[in-house]
Amino acid sequence: MLTFFLLHYLNAFSSWVGMIVSVILIFYCLAGTTLIREVRMVFLAADKSLEEGQKQVARIVGRDTTQLTEQEVRLAALETLAENLSDGVIAPMFWYLILGVPGMLAYKMVNTLDSMIGYKTEKYRLFGCVAAHIDDVANYIPARLTSVLMILVSGKPSLLAFIHKYGKAHASPNAGYPEAALAGILNCRFGGAHTYFGEIINKPYIGDNTRQLTSADMKTAFSINQGSELIMVLLTILVRSFIL
Repeated sequence: MLTFFLLHYLNAFSSWVGMIVSVILIFYCLAGTTLIREVRMVFLAADKSLEEGQKQVARIVGRDTTQLTEQEVRLAALETLAENLSDGVIAPMFWYLILGVPGMLAYKMVNTLDSMIGYKTEKYRLFGCVAAHIDDVANYIPARLTSVLMILVSGKPSLLAFIHKYGKAHASPNAGYPEAALAGILNCRFGGAHTYFGEIINKPYIGDNTRQLTSADMKTAFSINQGSELIMVLLTILVRSFIL
């Protein structure tokens, strides 16, 4: 609410000042480039040694990484990349389209709270579920939009059936869709049992090909992410230009 009134005042004072502040806020709300850099570092570290890969991927995932295999390190990084495309880029821009900068900032607060306490563990189950459910509602449309954008960039419309099959099988009502899109594009398998805060959480498998991932898969995932972001940016500019 404070942000809304601040932007309203700045726009009344000077439309250019209001626009500049809005652009700065949008920039800081998007996390696509940062995570691409982190995922690249995970793959480079895993190429050197398993221990370095485990330490590097621990920077971007909430699961216990000390027992992950080299394949699981790479899978964890790409799963996070796919989910972050929705949570960190497409969803903020979607809410910017709907409610402007205040809506985008409100979404980021909800998403951050979910990433901190929205786990189905004994420690967070009672109060973390509230944050998780709010985040589920906020991401319902963006997650599905993200998967469509990814398939559009890949040029493989036949994968829509794959997304329909595996997207809804995920424990999360939303995260499964972008993950399923990337799993289908890379022809690999995400999911499985992982440890969070000392408790084992079983996630349904997405896909069925257990092939080993390589740096080529990482580059493909980057291309898909960047292409999806570009389309969303162009869509945002187009829609906002008609609104304004």
